Amino acid sequence: MIVSCRATSPAPDSQVLAEMSDVLDRRGALKHPPVTIAVSDASALGIAGVFVSPTPSGRVFERFYRSGTIDSTDLLEAARTEQGYASAEGHAALHCLIGWVHARVHRAESEAR
Repeated sequence: MIVSCRATSPAPDSQVLAEMSDVLDRRGALKHPPVTIAVSDASALGIAGVFVSPTPSGRVFERFYRSGTIDSTDLLEAARTEQGYASAEGHAALHCLIGWVHARVHRAESEAR
C-alpha cells in the first residue's frame, strides 16, 4: 500500500525528539495502545532524513524523504533492516517511523471501508 504524508518539509531534530518521547511515553503507558498514536508526518520525514545513505535501505529512506510517498512494505523493510545497526536512539526513532507507517495503513484501510 502506498503511504503519503501531508508535510512538505521535515521537522527539526528537536521536534522529532520531543514527539518521539511523547509517543513512546503515551504508548508505553497503555496496555494495548491504539495504532493511531504516532509521530506527525513532519517527524516521519525527519526520521527518514536521518537514515538516508547509499545503502539499499538508505535509498528507500531518501525516496520517502524527497517525495513524501512510498510503498509501506518497502519503508517497513528498510526501517527493520536499519534497526539492526542503529543506536538505541536510532532504534527508537525507527520504531516510531514503523508506528507512523502502521497508522497510515490503518487510516487508509478505514477510509476504504
